[in-house]
Amino acid sequence: MKRAAVVGAGIGGLTSALLLNRQGWDVTVYERGSRVGGRIAFEQEGEYRIDQGPTIVLLPEMLLGILEEAGVDRSKVELLRCDPLYRVHYHSGRVMTKKTDRAEQTAEIERLFPGEGRGFNRFMKDMDTLFPAGRAAFLEQMFPRKRDFFTPSLMSLMGKLRAHKSVRKAVGDYFEHEELLDAYSLQSLYIGGSPFGTPGIYSLLPYAEHEYGIWMVKGGYAALPAILEQELLSRGGKIKLNTEVTGLEIRNGICEGIETADDAEKVDAVIYNGDFPNLSGLMKQVPEAPVKRKPYRPSSGCVLIYAGVDKRWEDATTHQFFLPPSLDGSLRQVFNERRIPAKPSFYVFNPAAVDETAAPSGQSVLYFLIPVPDAEGVNWEQESEALAERVLEEAEERGFPGLRAALQWKKVRTPADAARDGLYGGGSFGIAPVLFQSGVYRPQPKPFSKIQGLYAAGASVHPGGGVPIVMQGARMAVNQLMKEMGK
Repeated sequence: MKRAAVVGAGIGGLTSALLLNRQGWDVTVYERGSRVGGRIAFEQEGEYRIDQGPTIVLLPEMLLGILEEAGVDRSKVELLRCDPLYRVHYHSGRVMTKKTDRAEQTAEIERLFPGEGRGFNRFMKDMDTLFPAGRAAFLEQMFPRKRDFFTPSLMSLMGKLRAHKSVRKAVGDYFEHEELLDAYSLQSLYIGGSPFGTPGIYSLLPYAEHEYGIWMVKGGYAALPAILEQELLSRGGKIKLNTEVTGLEIRNGICEGIETADDAEKVDAVIYNGDFPNLSGLMKQVPEAPVKRKPYRPSSGCVLIYAGVDKRWEDATTHQFFLPPSLDGSLRQVFNERRIPAKPSFYVFNPAAVDETAAPSGQSVLYFLIPVPDAEGVNWEQESEALAERVLEEAEERGFPGLRAALQWKKVRTPADAARDGLYGGGSFGIAPVLFQSGVYRPQPKPFSKIQGLYAAGASVHPGGGVPIVMQGARMAVNQLMKEMGK
């Protein structure tokens, strides 16, 4: 039986391990921390518990389909549909509700932005064709060589997907009003990119929201890693917690084993599921290691506020976005000037709106996400508390009356905390999804053509961030491994 080591028990590592285990491999997952899940975890205080990281489930069928392929029955993961999808609170006082049904969404756009409904219908109609093509060409293909990407058919598709433009400019071909441009380009924030710096291909995201819905995992996204852990262990896979991999043994262009502080293990293949830029540190003593490239740019960071509240808001949706007077200006302060914006945007997750069990009866758990720069150059200890207070005050004024008086528990997490946990640069989403870190320019599931037996998964690896997308990357890594090494 062939043996594989998976470095890191994040969602990419667990998915890889289950897929390999199902192919008959002997798999051991090594995790330096005390739990599985990576970015997917719970924050908890007494009766209050809420997701620490991802909250929005996009592309539910991709997630469930990959789990099924890995041998996890889809009935083990209960998804709850969020409809309306979410609300966008504009500084002007307008509130737009995003809906699944196209006719209802058209009517909502016409109510707020007369004459713009046609643009929405044109966007959806164009994407009905472009999304399946983009998914097959971009999300389900590796690009081991530049020439695999720069083919006439793929270049034609990239042109139609406006990859040469930013997301904001791409949706500008459909909408005119500034507030609509905000609503159909803010999705780049889901993967740590700016609307003006992320390629137009990511306009697939706002389409996917309407077409496939927005969901949440009952009990929280962080319930998922425990399900995968239990499944892997029940099938004879092994997970070694509190065990940091300190090196990879690479000889004559073949990855032959891993080293930990206490031991060394010979294996037939390694799948690395840490943040990809950290991989080179495990290979530094190896003459065959590739030449170092210029540093990757981290994604944006987040200041996160977790709160337990002795109150419920009956009319509040699960997901809500609160935008400043200028979203574009605010995000340019984050991404270009690398500072905390004077007037920040923020997202609120309110799981009790669809999951009655998310908080004690009559109470709520809330999660506030504020886009900020990565960890470098900001005194987070000094800045984060004042930022959190400003955001809680604004949330109370604009959507959650009585919030601060009802607060029972509050915790703030910053990019400095993320950096301490091993997230590259303190960015929350791996490397930034800018043009020259996307597609063929992003680390691939088979990252080094001259090193056999070494593969990669995770948010910094193609096809990118977001839980189902990371799982898809893990699937591609395992498929490539099986193609090259078989059983």
